[in-house]
Amino acid sequence: MDKTFIMLKPDAVRRKLAGEIIGRIEAKNLSITNMEMGVLPRPRAEEHYGEHSDKPFFGELVDFITSGPVLRMQVEGPKAVEVMRTLMGATDPAASAPGTIRGDLGIEITENLIHGSDSSLSAERELSLFFGND
Repeated sequence: MDKTFIMLKPDAVRRKLAGEIIGRIEAKNLSITNMEMGVLPRPRAEEHYGEHSDKPFFGELVDFITSGPVLRMQVEGPKAVEVMRTLMGATDPAASAPGTIRGDLGIEITENLIHGSDSSLSAERELSLFFGND
């Protein structure tokens, strides 16, 4: 079984889309094996998005992700990273295909509902950061 890290961002929680998104994950026969909800502490958010620290949008990104509760999940299943990346859709909801989470539910690129690990290596790092997994 492959594992990936998924986070529903503050806009998804605020818009009450968690149930809809979880339903889509489970409909793909993936399992949510760990889940926590809460506001991210700023230092944890900065560590999570550390690869973007030198980019002009870093502060705005951290401000947004710490602006309200998020739902953090460990998702498992065959090819979990790839399946979730496809299910999420393109980062820009306007460019996301219908049938994807962002294509159907997203509104704008800065508030795009969901984060998912982009590789197995990222998944390991993010799961460790948020759940202490090895």
